[in-house]
Amino acid sequence: MKLYMSVDMEGISGLPDDTFVDSSKLNYERGRVIMTDEANYVIEEAFKSGCSEVLVNDSHSKMNNLLIERLHPEAQLISGDVKPFSMVQGLDDTYGGAVFLGYHARASMRGVMSHSMIFGVRHFYINDQAVGELGFNAYVAGYYGVPVIMVAGDCQAAAEAEELIPHVTTAAVKETISRSAVKCLTPEKAGRLLKERTAYAIQNRDKVRPLTPPDRPVLSIEFANYGQAEWANLMPGTEIKPGTTIVRYQAKDILEAYQAMLVMTELAMRTTFS
Repeated sequence: MKLYMSVDMEGISGLPDDTFVDSSKLNYERGRVIMTDEANYVIEEAFKSGCSEVLVNDSHSKMNNLLIERLHPEAQLISGDVKPFSMVQGLDDTYGGAVFLGYHARASMRGVMSHSMIFGVRHFYINDQAVGELGFNAYVAGYYGVPVIMVAGDCQAAAEAEELIPHVTTAAVKETISRSAVKCLTPEKAGRLLKERTAYAIQNRDKVRPLTPPDRPVLSIEFANYGQAEWANLMPGTEIKPGTTIVRYQAKDILEAYQAMLVMTELAMRTTFS
């Protein structure tokens, strides 16, 4: 089986706040090491459990965080941006399962560093289903018929995954106290948990069905302020729901919805407050 891994950073054990995930902050280099080590625990166990190939997609911020010189030598790494499909770049129907590592809860929800792509987003919706990065990425995997067999991150990300994906294996490596404080497993203990849960997820992968996206989905993004909605609305085909900061887009499929989300959030980040 070929295994696909999308690796974010906010859900890695021992990382409580932005000083570990922002490349301009003092703890970032420590965060990169811990992140790479967590990825290695999963990769090592995946090969031990019979996977023939593991593709790792760096999925945080500029997506060049994982230290390739420390990465398992048999893994392949997608690093850097701009990537047409961002956190799910490289995923296709040749993979037998996907693992989301280092994930966090969606915007407006309780959880360490919870957000959805940018901090100006309150909610993403696919039709009427509220999703975050985890759910949106799982829908793209489902488009290719690939089940998300394991999600690892803080306890709130684990709960979100279990609500969205029946029978998914989860690994909560830290417990949320607040949005910037967590009760963590040590890296060594987190590694033991990740190995155990990876082996279980691969063994039980047939119990997990792909999260099938709707045909012709409507993407709705609720922004924090109207200026962000105005910027997002510059993308052709979008409309602002009157009296709200919600921008809607009718997509032909989930792949187009995903790329529309990337464009709309990039535009929204141009909003200034001066």
